[in-house]
Amino acid sequence: MSIFDNLKDSADKGTDASKQFVTKTFEHTKLKAFQVTALTLSIIVKLFIIGSLAVLGFIFLAVSSAIALGEYFDNIAFGYLFVGLFFLIISLFLYFFRKYFDKKVITNVSKIFFD
Repeated sequence: MSIFDNLKDSADKGTDASKQFVTKTFEHTKLKAFQVTALTLSIIVKLFIIGSLAVLGFIFLAVSSAIALGEYFDNIAFGYLFVGLFFLIISLFLYFFRKYFDKKVITNVSKIFFD
């Protein structure tokens, strides 16, 4: 009878090991999916924020340049130039601190993904 008991114990241990392997594989796959999702979402958010501010800055610069050429050194156009430069500075500021935004996005996505 001891041979059958040993065989049964070995089969039970093998079953437990395979269950543990499947569980760990599922957890690894879940982490990998989170990594890809967080990276993709962070890139999309960065592109949207930086891109929209840069486009807005370029619009102001284009309008102010047209006014400046039309009025040739009138001060009204310089106001538009400063507004356009302000948005460009903001977009550069966001670009240089993009790692901070990555961390924020990943933190928020991890709360959503793992809850």
